[in-house]
Amino acid sequence: MKQSNFKRGLILTLAVATAISLAACAKKETEITDPSKLGGVGTKAPTTTSSAAPAAAKKTTYPLKVKDATGKEFTFDKAPERIASVSPSETETLFAIGLEANIVGVSDFDDYPEAAKSKPKLGSITKPNVEAVIATNANVVITGVSMDTTSVEKLRTMNINVFKVDPKTLDDAMNNILTFGQITDHQEQAEKVVAKMKTDRQKVVDAVKDVKQENKKKVYIEFAPGWTVGSGVFMDELITLAGGINVAADKAGWYEISEEKIIQQNPNVILFANGIVDFKSKKPLEEIIRSRGGWDAIDAVKNKRVVGLDQNSVSRPGPRLTEGLLEIAKGIYPELVK
Repeated sequence: MKQSNFKRGLILTLAVATAISLAACAKKETEITDPSKLGGVGTKAPTTTSSAAPAAAKKTTYPLKVKDATGKEFTFDKAPERIASVSPSETETLFAIGLEANIVGVSDFDDYPEAAKSKPKLGSITKPNVEAVIATNANVVITGVSMDTTSVEKLRTMNINVFKVDPKTLDDAMNNILTFGQITDHQEQAEKVVAKMKTDRQKVVDAVKDVKQENKKKVYIEFAPGWTVGSGVFMDELITLAGGINVAADKAGWYEISEEKIIQQNPNVILFANGIVDFKSKKPLEEIIRSRGGWDAIDAVKNKRVVGLDQNSVSRPGPRLTEGLLEIAKGIYPELVK
């Protein structure tokens, strides 16, 4: 039951690559290469090199070569005119950089911005409806963290041009936005989105910079009943950037908790996803957390520091991720982050 709820409640809100670097080169062709993995944490975002002079740096030069998170190389002879997205985070990105008119289909779970709801639906974020995807006649199909490589390769055998990203950090999320901007010749729009995200991040970093290590709040975060996030995932990084200590960081990735262990860790703050309801009991996540045996002894519960967050902005590694960072920071240090 928990696994089912995790997939339904957490994965559809999910969602990274590390640095895009822009450098001039003498070749006419623009190239984006895919760096090697970072210590097992995740695949880095594509690194870009542009042949354009600084004054024309905002204009994509085609043909453009790009490697996605699976290592597959794509060549774009021009900006794709028809784009399908089966990942909520990436759909948000495409809308944010001004590509609404080019989006010909989205997953069943894509609900932001409002205009995404009226786009043709293409099924699941893990295994989309193949017939529906083919019917879009898309030049490229974008997918994110929820679709594994096996599923991607299966779609590619059907001549579906699938471009996958796999963000693991906030920088990865921002770099993917810049990559989409370059692929689609919407670089200026992408840079504006990323600039706003960097401003949000800096606001949080500045607000908590004077919190001493010994005074940092211990934080537990839960995004589906019984599931939390450990190290190597962007949400763990958000807690760290917000000046908190993730009590679940001793394990990697998304995993099922030990209720007794959380009691022992005694977090000062508990963060949870608003709107998540247990699939079987129909109880909201906050009620489940507060009613667990022994959890009334946890400092966060005793001191009324159980804080609900917008599930999508915090868990989708797209343009709203730094809004999620601000929410996390306010939840941990409301006196510092306004």
